[in-house]
Amino acid sequence: MKTKSWKAIEKRLFTREEIADAERFAKREILEMNLRELRQAAGKTQEQVAAVTKMKQSELSRAERRDDHLLSTLRRYVEGLGGELEVVARVGDKVVRLRGV
Repeated sequence: MKTKSWKAIEKRLFTREEIADAERFAKREILEMNLRELRQAAGKTQEQVAAVTKMKQSELSRAERRDDHLLSTLRRYVEGLGGELEVVARVGDKVVRLRGV
C-alpha cells in the first residue's frame, strides 16, 4: 500500500477555501499573548494606546507587566487596540462566553 501525504489527501477532500478557513480557525484558537505582545502585534506603541484609552503611558506600562487585571482595565486596553474583550469560562467540557462582565 502506497502512503500519501496529508497535503495530497487534504487537496482531494477539501476546497482551497475550506483549507484556508480551517487554518484561520486554528491560528485563532492557538494564539496566546501577553498584553505587551498583543499591543506589538497590533503595531501600536504604548503612547498610542495610552492616548486612546486616556491612560498615562506609565500606567499602561504597569498594566502590561501585571499578572492580575481588572476586567474594566483589560476592556479599555483591548478597545484601545481596536479590539473587543470577551470573557470565556470553561467548566468541564462546556465553554461559555460570559455576558455582562
